[in-house]
Amino acid sequence: MKKPNIIHQYRDYTRRRILFVLMVILIMLAVGVYAVITGAAGISVSDIFRVLSGRGDAISGQIILNIRLPRVLAALLAGLALASSGAVMQSLLRNPLASPFTLGISGAAAFGAAFAIVMSGSLGGSSGTGTDSWIDEQYLVMFSAFVWSMVSTGFILVIAQYRGATPEVMILAGIAIGSLFNAGVSALQYVATDVELAAIVFWMFGDLGRASWDEVVVLSLLLFPILIFFMSKSWSYKALQSGDEFAISLGVRASRVRLTGMLAASLATAVVVSFYGIIAFVGLVVPHIVRRCIGGDDFFLIPASALFGAMFLLLSDTVARTLFSPVILPVGILTSFIGAPLFLFLLLRGMGRGYWS
Repeated sequence: MKKPNIIHQYRDYTRRRILFVLMVILIMLAVGVYAVITGAAGISVSDIFRVLSGRGDAISGQIILNIRLPRVLAALLAGLALASSGAVMQSLLRNPLASPFTLGISGAAAFGAAFAIVMSGSLGGSSGTGTDSWIDEQYLVMFSAFVWSMVSTGFILVIAQYRGATPEVMILAGIAIGSLFNAGVSALQYVATDVELAAIVFWMFGDLGRASWDEVVVLSLLLFPILIFFMSKSWSYKALQSGDEFAISLGVRASRVRLTGMLAASLATAVVVSFYGIIAFVGLVVPHIVRRCIGGDDFFLIPASALFGAMFLLLSDTVARTLFSPVILPVGILTSFIGAPLFLFLLLRGMGRGYWS
């Protein structure tokens, strides 16, 4: 008598998960269309179809194809990367506070960007007035942010490997290294000129306004293989949630799975942060929301978090772009305003001992 009930419950649970994913996809598509048609220039849905079919006018085509559509796709890809990385980190470390932001990866990227801005100013790079000079400096900042975020990840992994790749060691190492890089950013801000200080502060806001097709292509080529890798390891991640001893008894190499998962999550985060600055709380809050809605099975949690994160960041960027129009608010500010109270609400609602089950 119990087996049919259990089977029916599992089927109902699976249907609820699928329904949740479909609902997120529908909302994401609706917000995406709204984001393309909303702005200072009036664009309609019919204009989108005409431009995509090659029958639109030049002005509409320029606005849709070169300004709004790359920004929409960048928001989707960045949200996907940050949310899925946060979900994987929380599963691997069995810690609800684990995220790219709290582990110091974002802080290391901020240090890299600040370092590049100050160094380029010291070498005379910021004094150039031409477009080519500005582009060179922009990519130098991106490259430096990426390199230093991976350096931070390397430090965490080396310390974890030396002491044993336990969740506690990796969390504490990330907090310590993140604090070190935050101190480095403060030191660079102290010695920076007014122009350099303004550039550092603006970069740290987190903004999708500089999104381009080149960045969208790079993000796509890097992030989708990483997401596929996460999905292929979802069973191992689920086993690790019950403890290393249990995972090892099932044949999972706990240390290797944790290290490779953290490296892949850090790589995805580093690429996003190097392109668009610090966008906080997406990797921390979104996995908690999804976990409370559909449970902690990583086979469903990782793709659902990726989709919800893409929708959440796109919605946040659209609100930030239109809330105080014509003033465009950096999306990193809005995600912090939304994410902090939302996380406190989830915390007060309680994450019981069975949270990871």
